[in-house]
Amino acid sequence: MFISQSENLRLLNNRVLTGGAILFFVLFASACTKDYQPKPKGYNRLVLPKQEYQASPDSLPYAFEYSKHARLLRDSSWVSERYWIEIYYPELKANLHITYKKLNNKDDFLKELLNDAYKLTSKQQIKASAIDEIITVTPSGKTAVIAEIAGEVPSQFQFTMTDSSRNFLRGALYFNTKVQNDSLAPAIDFMKKETLHFINSVEWKNN
Repeated sequence: MFISQSENLRLLNNRVLTGGAILFFVLFASACTKDYQPKPKGYNRLVLPKQEYQASPDSLPYAFEYSKHARLLRDSSWVSERYWIEIYYPELKANLHITYKKLNNKDDFLKELLNDAYKLTSKQQIKASAIDEIITVTPSGKTAVIAEIAGEVPSQFQFTMTDSSRNFLRGALYFNTKVQNDSLAPAIDFMKKETLHFINSVEWKNN
């Protein structure tokens, strides 16, 4: 049987359309049944400073070492006192806030300061998922009480140090950013190590 050229083109077009419809159906079916996996948790890329340290200035009644990549600033809050400072890490927007008090052998004053420090740490319980407190002794024999705070809290690490007679020092770590703590995890871990280095290097000058 003879098939005209126009009829041959019509049959060819029908085959192309039929094949295209089948291909579309296969792709549609496979797309509907494809299992989508959630993306693994990622962290913002942070460039952590090198762990290089320098000595604190002689103008303070306590000595310590702090990062060469940090800025030593005076506390700018309205309640600040003479020897209160901030150790600011601009690359991480992290701030280690240090307050200092002279005890002058006043036991009642020491109890008041310790109670205030406990209350400030307890305020984190509203958002904290856990608060772990430990007592540690530095290489030079000084005792420090450290509170490590987990969860979406404004301060992730706090501590107090005292010789019980002349000096009292409190520190608290903050980040000046709205990024959630999960994303800040590498920076928080780094700053905890920096804070521990500060604690281990503290010396009282009036002893």
